[in-house]
Amino acid sequence: MNKAENSTDELRSEYKREDFGKMARGKYTAQAKESSNIVVLDPDIAAAFPSSEAVNQTLRRLLELARASAQLAE
Repeated sequence: MNKAENSTDELRSEYKREDFGKMARGKYTAQAKESSNIVVLDPDIAAAFPSSEAVNQTLRRLLELARASAQLAE
């Protein structure tokens, strides 16, 4: 049984399905994936940080440390 068979038609009487043209499921999925910058953390890593701000601060500090370490090695 697919979703269309379970749904009820709640369209107002003044609207007709034909007025909306052809619809395609997931039409913009690839475009959304390309334009998004979402990073999913593993659960054990996510548990260590209370917010996305804390993750960003920690990563910035790590980058600073890595850059300073690289400069010392030169």
